[in-house]
Amino acid sequence: MAGVTAAQETDTEGGAPAGHGALAGRKYAVELIGTFLLVFTVVATTLGAAALAPLGVGAVILALVYAGGHISGAHYNPAITLAVLVRGRLEPVDAVAYWVVQLVGGVLAALLARWVINPPHVTTQTLSGHLMAAAFVAELLFTFTLCYVVVNVATSRDHPVNSFYGMAIGFTVAAGAIAVGGVSGAAFNPAVALGLDTARLFAWSTLWVYLVAQVAGGVVAGIAFRALNPTDK
Repeated sequence: MAGVTAAQETDTEGGAPAGHGALAGRKYAVELIGTFLLVFTVVATTLGAAALAPLGVGAVILALVYAGGHISGAHYNPAITLAVLVRGRLEPVDAVAYWVVQLVGGVLAALLARWVINPPHVTTQTLSGHLMAAAFVAELLFTFTLCYVVVNVATSRDHPVNSFYGMAIGFTVAAGAIAVGGVSGAAFNPAVALGLDTARLFAWSTLWVYLVAQVAGGVVAGIAFRALNPTDK
């Protein structure tokens, strides 16, 4: 995400605004690849009941953020893209393209992970009553936390070049997964939620709970950054 400042403002090859030409294609490809690998890791560790799933997911995010940050900003998450859009560091045309490739990558990754792991039995998580409300709060809180961390460590003009952004983001996801993974499944990402539904780990009937909470978390994080950093445009 270190690339949010520079890579999304101009096409260094032709001076064109972001969203045009070769730079745009590279950004969208990075978002597709990164989201695919992230969702594959989430679904595979969940299907395989990996004991270190939170650590594994946090680690892959950390690595993928460093890998793609200089090109696309390494969002890999429609909620983060929304937060960066609200924060004012992403053009709407890029945001829409990011959302498309992120969701497509999530679905494809879930299908492949389901085929690779091929568990004998899959338990579909459903939500109702207190659990539904608790899952909504958990997803809202930690999606906000993740997006808030991203816009502050990866888009702030106070430290445009730093070496800690990937660790901050990866550890935020790992902490959230440890804290509320048993409540909501710790998606914190619409592409992940869609992937978990595709793999039949989440019930389709409750997908809206995740999407509403995650969209709200992204919007509030973007607004919070603008309110707390009024001179950082």
